[in-house]
Amino acid sequence: MDEQSQFVAVRRRRSCAEAGQLVAEYEASGLTRVELCRTRGLSLATLARYRKRRAQSSPPPENRCVAVEVSAGRPSLDSPASSGLAVALPDGRRIEIGRGFDAPTLARLLAALERL
Repeated sequence: MDEQSQFVAVRRRRSCAEAGQLVAEYEASGLTRVELCRTRGLSLATLARYRKRRAQSSPPPENRCVAVEVSAGRPSLDSPASSGLAVALPDGRRIEIGRGFDAPTLARLLAALERL
């Protein structure tokens, strides 16, 4: 091989806006990471880095909607046996908050759970 036939493809750096656009495209596309990277000429590690940066830079969503199911098997919130508020997670874990709860303590609990 001579010197002229050897070369290394140098890819240009993407701007923050371009990286964000790729992440948004991935999230909206319904494609797997591998499929998107293959079609866009992007490595999996680069897409992961862009997604991590975007997650760190964007504020957490304030109002997220979740499905709620009312269970008839528990005492009503007005009965003496009621804890006031209960959240049952799909894996069987349960969070109960008693009447007259301490709001700052609940806020600290929720913040700790969001970090998990």
